[in-house]
Amino acid sequence: MIEIRRAALEDAVGIATVHVVSWREAYRGMVPDDFLDRLSVQRRTVQWVNSLSDQGNTYHRAYVAVVDGQVAGFSNYGYSVEDDSEFQGELFAIYLLKSAQGMGIGGKLICATVDGLREMGVESMLVWVLRDNPTRKFYEHFGGLYLREKSIEIGGRKLMEVAYGWRELSPFQGG
Repeated sequence: MIEIRRAALEDAVGIATVHVVSWREAYRGMVPDDFLDRLSVQRRTVQWVNSLSDQGNTYHRAYVAVVDGQVAGFSNYGYSVEDDSEFQGELFAIYLLKSAQGMGIGGKLICATVDGLREMGVESMLVWVLRDNPTRKFYEHFGGLYLREKSIEIGGRKLMEVAYGWRELSPFQGG
C-alpha cells in the first residue's frame, strides 16, 4: 500500500534515512565517495526536525511517500530561493529509495507538491538537478522545460546543475 501525505515531525527519521540512502544510491560516481560515506542519518534527522518544526524555515514544507508503513520517499518545496522573478515556487528535493522507484510514487509526490504550491498561491515552479543524474528525464517527462545550468561544489568536486521549470502548473492534475 502506498500513501502520500504531508510530512509530520514523526517522519523526520524516515525522511533523513531516505535522504542519506537515496543520495548514496543516486550520486555514487558523481559525488565524491568520501562525501557520501560521511552523510549521517543522525545529522539529517536533526536538520529535518528543525525544518519540519519551524514554519518560518524555508524548507519546512514536505510530503512523504509511505510504502507498507515505512517512509520510502519525500518531496520538499516552498517559495523559490532563486533570484528569479519568473518562478515563484521551487521543488527543493524529491527522493525515493531505489526499491520504491518505478511504482508511480515520484509522479504522486510531484503532484502533491504542485497541490501544496497552489495552496500557497504559487503557479510556477523551478527545480535544480545534477546534470549527470540520469533520472533528470523524470522532470522532462512531466513537462519541465530546460532553462539553464550553474556550477556547484559538493564534497570538493565541481559539478553542474540543470534547472527545469514550469511557467504554469495547470497541466498537473491533483495528487
